[in-house]
Amino acid sequence: MNIPLCTTRRLFLGLTASALLLSACATQPALDEAPPIVFVHGNGDTAALWQTTFWRFESNGWPRARLHAIDLPYPAARDDDTKEQAGRTSTTEHMNYLKSEVEKVLKATGARKVVLVGNSRGGNAIRNYIETEYKRGGSEAVKVSHAILGGTPNHGVWAIKGYNEKNEFSGTGPFLTGLNAARNAAGDEVTPGVKWMTIRSDHNDKFAQADGVWIGAKGTATNVTFAGPELKGANNVIIPGIDHRETSFSPAAFEATYRFITGHAPAISRIQNEASIVLNGKLSGLGLQPNDPKSGNYVNNLLLQGAELTVYAVAPGTAARLGTAAHSKKVGADGQWGPFTAQEGVPYEFVIAAPGYATTHIYRSAFPRSSDIVNMTAARLADADRGAASVVTFTRPRGYFDAQRDKLSFDGQTPPPGVPPAGAGVSSSKIKVNESGLRVIKAEFNGEHLAGRTWPASENRVVVLELTY
Repeated sequence: MNIPLCTTRRLFLGLTASALLLSACATQPALDEAPPIVFVHGNGDTAALWQTTFWRFESNGWPRARLHAIDLPYPAARDDDTKEQAGRTSTTEHMNYLKSEVEKVLKATGARKVVLVGNSRGGNAIRNYIETEYKRGGSEAVKVSHAILGGTPNHGVWAIKGYNEKNEFSGTGPFLTGLNAARNAAGDEVTPGVKWMTIRSDHNDKFAQADGVWIGAKGTATNVTFAGPELKGANNVIIPGIDHRETSFSPAAFEATYRFITGHAPAISRIQNEASIVLNGKLSGLGLQPNDPKSGNYVNNLLLQGAELTVYAVAPGTAARLGTAAHSKKVGADGQWGPFTAQEGVPYEFVIAAPGYATTHIYRSAFPRSSDIVNMTAARLADADRGAASVVTFTRPRGYFDAQRDKLSFDGQTPPPGVPPAGAGVSSSKIKVNESGLRVIKAEFNGEHLAGRTWPASENRVVVLELTY
C-alpha cells in the first residue's frame, strides 16, 4: 500500500520542500491521505516508548489520529508459553490483543489495511497475527499492508536444542520454528501478501549475540548471530551501532520505516516543535494487581485508579520548583492524568502518589510536542534501599547505555553505576545518596541534560530522571 505520488506530494511536500513550507502546509493533511499505523511495544514495555516516533511522523505531516500505540496488559512473556502464569501473557493472548486493536483502528479510520510496526516481542505478535489471518483466509483476510520489525528475535534469543524450548524466544522451539517455516523453494520465512522489513544492529543488540552474557549465561553459546532478527524474503536493514531498542525508536529507524511505508525519505528527521503543547497519558502500577506491594515489581500496564499526579515546572539545571503546582489530578476510571498544557522549553517534575507505592518523583526534559501517551509507572522503594538518604534512578526507556558509544554521566560518575564498560546491555542506573538534605542531582546522555532533587527515602520517596531521547 504505497501512497500514490500525488498524495505523497500533498502529505510530505517532497524532499526539496523547505522547512518553512513544511511547517506551514504539511501539518494538516486530510485523514484519508495516510495509512493508519499500529505500533506494538516489546517485552515488559509500554506504549509510551513510541512517543518520539509519533513526533517524527507528525513532524512530517502524518495525522496524529492515524498513529496508534497499544498497551498490552501484563506485557511480559510467559516462561513456558503453554502454561498459564500470573501476570504474564501467552503468544496467543498477545496476538488476540493486537487483532482487536487492528479491528478497532480499521473501524475508526475506515481504512482497508493498516501498517504494523513492532519492537522486539511486538514483532512476534505481528508475525503471529498475520500468519493466523493468512491461514484463515489467504491474503484477502490479512488487513496489513506493511510489517516493520525492529530488533525482533526472529530466530530466537537462544537456539539450543532441548533448552527452554516452550518459551516464545527459543529459536528451536515450536513457536518460532513454525513462523520461520519455508514458504517457497527460495526458503522465504515471511507470510505472503504483506511487505516485510526488519531492522537490526550490526553488532550491538543484546538479544542477538553469540554469547549469552546479556541473558545471564556468560560463556554459553546461544547459537544466535547478529543477523538473528533478519527474515529471508524481507527487506533487511542494518544500522551500525544501534542497540536493541534503537532498532525501533532511533531517528535512523524512523527514517528507514518512513521510507519503507511511503517509498520516500522523510522531509525532516528532527522533531519539529509545536506551538501549543498538551500532554496526557495514563498511570499504571507494578505486579499482578495495582496497589499490592507483594505482587511483584514488573510493569503491568493496568490503570492505577485513585492515584494522584501533581506536575511542577522546574528550573533547568537545578530542578527547583517554579511556584505552585502547574497541574494536579486524582486519576479516575479512565486512568488518565491529564490533559495538561505545558510550556515550551520548560522541564517538569511529575509526582505520583498512590496506595502501595512510594511517592514517585519523575523529572523530564521540556516537551517539544503534544502527546497522549505520556504514560508513567509508580515505583516502590526496595527493601535493600531503605537505609539510603535518597534513591535516584537514571533511565533511558527508548534505548540502552553504551559507555564506549555514548557521552553519559550520572551525578558526576562516568560511566554511571551499573553501566558496563562496553556494550549496550542496561538502560538504567541507580545511585543511593548517603548525605541527608535536598540537593540537585544531574545526568546527561548525548546532549540531553536532566536535573532532579534527592527526595528523602525515609519518607518513602523515590526519584527518577527519565530521558526522552
